[in-house]
Amino acid sequence: MKKWYLSLISLCMLILVASGCAGISGDSDEGSSDGKSEKKQELTVANDLGIISLDPYGSAHGEPPTILAATQIYDTLVKKDGDDFTPSLATEWEQPDENTWVFKLRTDVTFHDGTKLTSKDVKASLDQLVERKESPLTVLWAQLDSIQATDDKTITIKTKTPLGNMLYNLTLLFITPADQATGEDFFRKPIGSGPFKVDSFQPEQDLNLTGYKDYWNGAPKLTKLKIMNIPENAARMTAVETGEIDATWTIPSDLIGQLKQNDKINIVDTASYYYYFNWFNSGEKPFDDVRVRKAMWHALDTKAIVKDLYGDTAEVMQAPIPSSVFGYSEQTPYEYNPEKAKELLKEAGYPNGFETSMMWSKGSGPQILELQKAMTSYWDKIGVKVKPDQLERAEWIEKLTALDWDMDLQTNVVISGDADYTLGRLYISEANRNGYKNKKLDELLLKAKQSTDASERQDFYDKANKIIWDDAVGIFPLQLKQIYAVRKNVKGLEASPTGAPNFHKVSIE
Repeated sequence: MKKWYLSLISLCMLILVASGCAGISGDSDEGSSDGKSEKKQELTVANDLGIISLDPYGSAHGEPPTILAATQIYDTLVKKDGDDFTPSLATEWEQPDENTWVFKLRTDVTFHDGTKLTSKDVKASLDQLVERKESPLTVLWAQLDSIQATDDKTITIKTKTPLGNMLYNLTLLFITPADQATGEDFFRKPIGSGPFKVDSFQPEQDLNLTGYKDYWNGAPKLTKLKIMNIPENAARMTAVETGEIDATWTIPSDLIGQLKQNDKINIVDTASYYYYFNWFNSGEKPFDDVRVRKAMWHALDTKAIVKDLYGDTAEVMQAPIPSSVFGYSEQTPYEYNPEKAKELLKEAGYPNGFETSMMWSKGSGPQILELQKAMTSYWDKIGVKVKPDQLERAEWIEKLTALDWDMDLQTNVVISGDADYTLGRLYISEANRNGYKNKKLDELLLKAKQSTDASERQDFYDKANKIIWDDAVGIFPLQLKQIYAVRKNVKGLEASPTGAPNFHKVSIE
């Protein structure tokens, strides 16, 4: 009997060894109770722009890569879901009067170090954004009067005037710990309350994250998330085809066909807040004359440019902001008419055209070099000679803010989804971003900002769109679609109009 018992134990041990000891280890990714192997829940994605900073109050705030990182690491009071706003850290909110907003906070939220998140952290985060003044988004809070932590779960925000874009703005206020986020080294490895915590960060190279098991909205399915920077389009497409990365976005039209032939990849697209514009420096000759600016518009066959370069990945714009943004108002397109362009130049005193320059930042948008060349070619036909000026990003930003340029070609993203983020921030005279100033436009933009009635705000933006378009403050050739290449074993990844998807509910099969 004893020998039989020992033999049975020996047989069981042999079976365990043959099947692999990993099956009894809690740390293994192999094996499950039903005998099926489980996929590692480790996801690697690549962006075409590097993450410069993890600081949601600094100079890189508003940059899509920073928003992408912040979306994983931190939380906001509210989130935007389509056209609606949904609770996040705030469970509910009300307006006792037009200048006051009261938010009730969740009581079950902790930061990645285990400390409890309270209204003091929310107050400190907004205070820091406003007081540091480094962020290009600080201007969104110009009408802030006060913010009070009424109690641990109540925050009261008062404004000097009504603020119609309050909820839009709050989708971009990322919350950090009040007693830590002011430290000099904090944002090298920051702490948030979001679904992922930071393992390591190499600016403009990669960000490595781990799923936060105690996340208030449920632990993410991914245990690891890596966000890489692969700026070269061909290299990124090769990486997703070979499985080196699991997903990427911002895909040029000429590479989509190749990806669609790969039976392991899904192509996902959505309308986006991304678009191209070419600004004129309206404070300097020759672009201080609206006839010259309109001539530059009429010289372009925008439909042909968009079709030839972007195919189904973009649409011709019909307003200064994309059609997916609140406040959009369709305008009458500028017809392609080079003869009319020449007439306008003659009327403005440039019968033989003129010489000018166009600057842009290296790698700042899909096929930007091809777009620049196409536009320049059309302008050459009406006697306008354009000197190309491709710059590194730091130099480009310096020249842009100093108005040291003739024309500026770039992508932009209305990151909040509200027209005020772009129209109210960039086109009001006080901002002086492109040398254009118009008191009537200022009045409309201010009224739109201060109104809390959506239909009234839309009416103001209808008029503001028309002024910017008719005065040809810039050329707005195209709005881009957000197109993702996702390997088919990745589930739950939804394309985001901002280019900053949330990976909280993503998994690998």
